[in-house]
Formats: sequence, structure tokens, C-alpha cells
Amino acid sequence: MKIPPEITYRNVEKTNAIDTLVNEKIAKLEHICNYISSCHIAIEKAHDRPRSGSPYRVRIDMTVPPGHELVAESNPSESNQYEPLDVVIRDAFNAARQQLFKLTKQQHESDRSKSYEEVQETTALVTKLFRDQGYGFLKTLDGREIYFHCNSVLHDDFERLEIGTGVHFSLEQGEEGPQASTVKIINKPGVRVGNSEQTLIEPPLDWRE
Repeated sequence: MKIPPEITYRNVEKTNAIDTLVNEKIAKLEHICNYISSCHIAIEKAHDRPRSGSPYRVRIDMTVPPGHELVAESNPSESNQYEPLDVVIRDAFNAARQQLFKLTKQQHESDRSKSYEEVQETTALVTKLFRDQGYGFLKTLDGREIYFHCNSVLHDDFERLEIGTGVHFSLEQGEEGPQASTVKIINKPGVRVGNSEQTLIEPPLDWRE
């Protein structure tokens, strides 16, 4: 955590057993999410002999970037009167863990979605063509091999493709993994335009035409 967890006890004796339990539970939260920015655990005994419910309450407040506030609380009802303190602590941390797991899962799914949405046109070379089957493979300039289908080639230019043709494409997530879409022909590897000294496409280091 960016800030050490803050644990407060109110009308509850802090014992080694309880302190060890709390810290073990905090470690499990960090295992789910290692970027929690703050965590405050309040452990209190509200009543010595309540007419109903448990005398203990445990509340966990967490802050998770970029600005999520999570609150988990255990305050056993009448049916759970006089639950031991360790049980109340476990219940509160179980609730916190469920919330944290749900949040981090949503964040990871959002990050994966953005990683594909934010991809701009990428340059690549055609390395494999299977004309009869209507598909092929591209190799990006950083060495990744990407599948593409003939329907993804713009302007019905699939038949114009040759091994070594330079293209621009967008990356999307297909049923079997990443694949190229909106494939647009640019040029052959190393081709120069006019008198320009700038090579439009520099082939990968392991490129063999």
C-alpha cells in the first residue's frame, strides 16, 4: 500500500492474536489488489451487554486508484448475538475482499478493452498468404505475427497483396485472439517516394523477402 494501513481499537483490547489476524487479512487484500492507496480498519465494542445483536463492529474503508472508495462493515444482527470478535473481523474482511475483487476485475476488463480501442493504425508487412482460403498473416515492425481475413482488406485489394507488401491495419480482438482489420495497402518494403530519403517502411530485422 502507498500508505501503511491504519488500525484503530475502541473499547477493545488489542491482543497479539487479533492483531495477527487483522494483518493476515490485510495481506490477502493486497494480494488481490497491490495498488490500494489507503486502508483504515476500525474495531470497536459498542456495548458490553447489548439486548440484541453483537457488541462488536468492524468497518473497513479503502481507497483504490483512480478514486474508488470501498466500505465494508460487519455488525452482526440479532440472530448472531454475541459473535466472537474474530468472527466479526473475518466477516468484514470477506465483504471487503468481495468488493475489491469485483472492482479490480472491472478495471482489468476496462483496461483490456481500452488497449484495443486506443490502438491506432499499425504498420506491417505481409508474410504469409493463403489465397485459396482467403486469409494471411502480417508481421509488425516489432515482430508480432497477426492474422487477417480477406474481408478485412480495404477496397477489395486482397488479390493485389504479395509477400512483402506494406500495409496499415487496426488491431482488434477476434474469437481466437488478436487479428487485423481495415488492412490498407501502402507499399513494398524499403520503397521510397520521389526523391525523399525517408523509407516508408523499414522491414523487421529478421525480414527475408
